[in-house]
Order: sequence, then structure tokens, then C-alpha cells
Amino acid sequence: MVKRISSGSPFEARIGYSRAVVDQDMVYVSGTTGYDYAKMEMPDDVSHQTRNALGTIEKALKEAGSGLQDIVRVRYYLTDMADYDAVVEVLGATFSEVRPAATMVICGLTTPEMKIEIEVTARIGAGSS
Repeated sequence: MVKRISSGSPFEARIGYSRAVVDQDMVYVSGTTGYDYAKMEMPDDVSHQTRNALGTIEKALKEAGSGLQDIVRVRYYLTDMADYDAVVEVLGATFSEVRPAATMVICGLTTPEMKIEIEVTARIGAGSS
């Protein structure tokens, strides 16, 4: 049975998606931007956006019975290569031990203030094997 997880973001209902979908032991987390849901704003700093996105992802994974340590695949969508070093500093601190398969793409996102979007796939229990 598939379980759908919502972060409570108004964008989920408007666009028609779930923050994450759990299918057996797999967790698929939708592309997540750095929106600050506590303040209902997008911070300007790309490092802050990256940390916010990872926090939203971690919350969804926890609700799925998983965690960052279980991520097996990650995709990064970055709008400006000039932000690479700042983003990599945050990502390295988060994933240096997990080391999932990863792809980074330089592209445009849906609004100009968005600087990064992160999408992950996790397998529940992968981090303990």
C-alpha cells in the first residue's frame, strides 16, 4: 500500500503532488526548494535555501520511517554555477558519510528567487546495512 506524505505546503495542493510517497521500503521525495515554511518566505542565501530544503526532506523521511542516512539517490537542480561552492559545503557536511548516487543539473526553476531544488530517493533501512 502506498503512503503519501504532505509537508503542509500550500504548493502541494495547488500543483497536485505529495512531498513524499512511500512504496514498500522505498521513499520518493519530490523536488524540494529552500522555502522557509515557518516564515513563509524564500531566503536569499543559497546556503540557507539548501539547509531549508534538506530540513524539509529530513522531516518527510522521518515521517516515512526513514532518514537522511537512507538516501540512495539525490538530484540537485542549481540555477547558478556561481553558487556551487556554497551549496557543496552544505551538501558535503550532510552527505559525506551517506554518499548517495548523485546528479547536479544547472537549470532554471519555477520562480527567480529559487536557487536550488533537491529530489531524493531513499530505501528504509539502507543506512544501517
